[in-house]
Amino acid sequence: MSIMPSSIKRPSSNFPGAVVLGGDYQGLGIVRSIGQHGIPVYVIDDEQSVSRFSRYCTEFIKLSDLRDGDLTVKILLELGKRPELRGSVLFPTRDEHVAAFSRHRSELGRFFRVPTATWDSVQWAWDKRNTYKRAHELGIPIPKTYYLATANELQALEGIPLPLAIKPAIKEHFIYATRAKAWCASSRSELKELFEAAFGLVGPGEAMVQEVIPGGGKQQISYCAFFRNGQAVGKMVARRRRQHPLQFGRASTYVETIDAPIVEELSERFLRSINYYGLVEIEYKLDPRDAQYKLLDVNARTWGYHSLGRHAGVDFSYMLYADQVGLPVPVSKVGPGMAWVRMMTDVPAALMAIRGGDLDLKGYFSSVKRCNVEAVFSSKDPLPTLAEIALVPYLIAKRGF
Repeated sequence: MSIMPSSIKRPSSNFPGAVVLGGDYQGLGIVRSIGQHGIPVYVIDDEQSVSRFSRYCTEFIKLSDLRDGDLTVKILLELGKRPELRGSVLFPTRDEHVAAFSRHRSELGRFFRVPTATWDSVQWAWDKRNTYKRAHELGIPIPKTYYLATANELQALEGIPLPLAIKPAIKEHFIYATRAKAWCASSRSELKELFEAAFGLVGPGEAMVQEVIPGGGKQQISYCAFFRNGQAVGKMVARRRRQHPLQFGRASTYVETIDAPIVEELSERFLRSINYYGLVEIEYKLDPRDAQYKLLDVNARTWGYHSLGRHAGVDFSYMLYADQVGLPVPVSKVGPGMAWVRMMTDVPAALMAIRGGDLDLKGYFSSVKRCNVEAVFSSKDPLPTLAEIALVPYLIAKRGF
C-alpha cells in the first residue's frame, strides 16, 4: 500500500535547503518535491531550463558550463561559502555530477549534505563494464557484450548475427557528442564504420559491441528506489511504453507502473552487493527469446519520470531529503496502473510509432487519457509549462528534442 508524502514529517523553517544541479523537467520534479514543503531550493544549470520559472525555485544560478564534473565541484565549493547554502542537500541530475560528487564527498561535505553514494558503490553504475561484471557474478542476466580494444578485433564477431549495437561503457562523452545512447549497425561495413567513430569519441576500451534484444520500448522495464541499509525504503517498477528516440531511447516519454517481482529481486540483489545508498533507477529489457529480464543500465541518481512517484504516494526526492536531515522515512511502494507522460517528446514519439505501425490513434489517445502525471504541467505551478513551450527551439538546438 502506498503511503502519501504527508506521512513524512514536515521540516521546520530552520531546516536546510536543497541544491539541484540541472533544471530540466527531471530537476523540476525535485524542485517541486522539496519546495512544496516550504524548503528553499536553489537550481544551478548551464541551460535555459524550465525550473527557474517554478514558484518553488528560491534562486536560479546560471553557469556557463557544467559538463566538467570536477570543475562543477570547484564551483560548488565556492558557492558553499554562502551562508544560505550551508548544509543544503545536493541533488545531481547528470551522471558526470554523480561521479564527481562521489569522488569528492569529503570536500563537498564541508559545506553540503552529499547523498550521492560513495565511489565504492557508484563505480559499479558509472562504468557498464563494471556493471555487467558484477551482474554476471550475481547471476543477473545481461545482453551478450563484446569488449574490443581496436576495430581489427571486429573480425572475431563475424559469426555473431546482426544487428549489433555500439554503445559506450561510460555515457558522458558519447551522449554529448552524438545525442544518442547507442548506435545500431545492420551490416558489417556499418559496424566497422560506427565502431571506429565511437572509438574516436570515447576512451580506449570504452566502445562496446552488444547484441540487440528484439522488441521496442514496451519490453523495457525499470526498477526505481530510494535504497538504504540493504532495503528499498520506497520503490516502484515501471514499463517504458514509449521513448525518444524509438530504438535506443535516451529518455522515456510515456511510462506506466507495473508489478514485476523478479525485477525487484534482481535489482535489490545487485544494490545489496554494492552496499548502495540513495536514489537509483535500474533498466532492463525483457528478451522474448528466453523470457529473461536482462540488465542494461544503472543510474545512480533521479531519473526522468521520478515525479510519478510523488503523485503515487512515494515521493523519492523528499524521501532522500528527509533521510539526510534526520527525519523518519516510512517504507512505501507504488502499485501498478499509474502513468506519466512528457507531452513535448511523447507526441513526436507517438507519431513515429503510428507511422511505423506500432501504435494507432485510438491506442495513443487511450494511453494519454489514463495518464496521471505530466512531466512539466501543474495547475499549481503553471509558469514552467509556458517556459517549456517557449524554449522548444532552444531545446531542439541544444539537445535535439
